[in-house]
Amino acid sequence: MAKILKLNAISPVADKVIPSSYGYSDKEVNPEGIMVRSAQMKEYDFDANPALLAIARAGAGVNNIPCDVCAQKGIVVFNTPGANANAVKELVLCQLLLGGRKIIDAAAWAQTLGSEGENFSKVVEKGKGKFVGQEIIGKTLGVIGLGAIGAAVANSALTLGMKVMGYDPFISVNAAWRLDREVKHVYSTDEIFKNCDFISLHVPATPDTKNLVNKDTLAMCKDGVVIVNDARGELVNTADMIAAVESGKVSRYLTDFGAPEMLGKENIVIFPHLGASTPEAEDNCAFMAANQLVDFIENGNITNSVNYPACSMPRNSAARVTVMHKNVKEILSKITAAVSAEGINIANMQDTSKGEYAYLILDLDEKPSDALIASLSALEDVIRVRAI
Repeated sequence: MAKILKLNAISPVADKVIPSSYGYSDKEVNPEGIMVRSAQMKEYDFDANPALLAIARAGAGVNNIPCDVCAQKGIVVFNTPGANANAVKELVLCQLLLGGRKIIDAAAWAQTLGSEGENFSKVVEKGKGKFVGQEIIGKTLGVIGLGAIGAAVANSALTLGMKVMGYDPFISVNAAWRLDREVKHVYSTDEIFKNCDFISLHVPATPDTKNLVNKDTLAMCKDGVVIVNDARGELVNTADMIAAVESGKVSRYLTDFGAPEMLGKENIVIFPHLGASTPEAEDNCAFMAANQLVDFIENGNITNSVNYPACSMPRNSAARVTVMHKNVKEILSKITAAVSAEGINIANMQDTSKGEYAYLILDLDEKPSDALIASLSALEDVIRVRAI
């Protein structure tokens, strides 16, 4: 019986996916799988549980999981790209409107007028000029990152009458198909910074994207640009953004990933990480994460992993062996030679790579012996072998 540990509260939708024969709770010991949302796993003792096969993050970001350490140990880390895309998209659209007009400030001011009595209407008419804003129709939105969320934001912004420019050097075929043809695809972030009235960020936090928005890129922007960041706080240099807002270079900064230094700053609007905080998004993420985890445990198929390549095949043979290995020359021939030496026919196989790691699925006509699994595991550059 497989065991899956819950490190956070997970939508009960996952209960319908995970087989009833599994152990699935927050008390499982030495689990084969882990379901997690925001719990920090960087201090998790992976050596204490050699049975762990995979971690499924019910969400897109995996900053709380040491993905490199997991890859080295042959532990697949899954995420759920696109499962919360609509929820985040709706928040971004709301923020575009709030960025154009000082609606939050105006509503807060109106709440202070309780003592005005009969003069309420006059005071409102006299004071509303402080909150004049701009309409978004006809303005140009720059979307940096055209994955599931970025593409959804770009398409929806078009329906609101905006012009849209998008940048993504790694856009997938599926994302390209999702993108409306009216979105102008540009080939550098500089084009976004220089030409857009509104900018929305939708890229992961990596060494390459850290401080993507900084004093130099902000200097390129139009005066009065509105910037929305619902991706990751590390994308924006906090001190540079505060300075740009105070100078008026940025008229409004709205983010789901604020910093303490930004609190109380005029024209900086911070949200408490609300992007995926809808029951629909939590259900979608739990459903996808649970399916991916169960499919890997039972069939060895990998879908939406951040540290191992996608690799899957339907099962139609007597046995299946999966091999995690380094992406090096001749390793595949050594593996297949070891299987052939046992007199076992390979009915089907698939090997894919991602950076320095690769993953092999072998469907065999016979069940492999323990000796074969041991010999495969002993090969140099082999990380982990499973007989399923």
